[in-house]
Amino acid sequence: MAGLEYDAATLERLVFDERGLVPAIVQDEEGKVLMLAYMNRESLARTLAEGRTWFYSRRRGRLWLKGETSGHYQYVQAISYDCDADALLVKVRQKGVACHEGHYSCFHYALATAEAEVMPESGKGTAPGSLAGALAALAAVIAARERERPEGSYTAYLFHHGVDKIGKKVAEEAAEVIIAAKNGVREEIVREAADLFYHLLVLLAATGVTPEEVGEELLRRRQSLGAAPAQPEKYRSG
Repeated sequence: MAGLEYDAATLERLVFDERGLVPAIVQDEEGKVLMLAYMNRESLARTLAEGRTWFYSRRRGRLWLKGETSGHYQYVQAISYDCDADALLVKVRQKGVACHEGHYSCFHYALATAEAEVMPESGKGTAPGSLAGALAALAAVIAARERERPEGSYTAYLFHHGVDKIGKKVAEEAAEVIIAAKNGVREEIVREAADLFYHLLVLLAATGVTPEEVGEELLRRRQSLGAAPAQPEKYRSG
């Protein structure tokens, strides 16, 4: 993984606080502020060496790689510091979402606005209650369950029994969705579809496939903006 070019002498200008930390504001390529975290000298060094963001968790007292459990990595494009040299601005290419709650940005709660109404951010597909946001948040939880395997967790149980067991559950839930659709009961369709999405995400995690890869495949199939996904080759005639 490619690191970043930097002047080692410039690092000496940075001012770390009494705990050895400096705040790092993370911003995407379009200028959207994604999150605020803290770096110490070691996490900054790793960020520069790897080109992905590393931070220091004040709560856990250790370094952490952004995306280590969710796969939502941040690929650093540039790092700058302010006029007092005691804060960093990290510009990144965000993979997936930045917030552990499934939102694109951690700053999604409205405190005050000059407008009469706070409009949800458009184009990101991660507004509260959106399918994209829910799936991203759920995928992050599933990734943590796979790594930690807590006792009594149904998700950990599925991972323990492997792809055959998980695949069987995906097939069962798909059949339940079909039955619910034939019954025409809206609430039943919603519940069974949610079960299917959950088990499918577990299957993806068990096979090392990320939801982003599936999303990228769907986008590749789009023939034009707003068009339905292109039909897979195996279903085309002629």
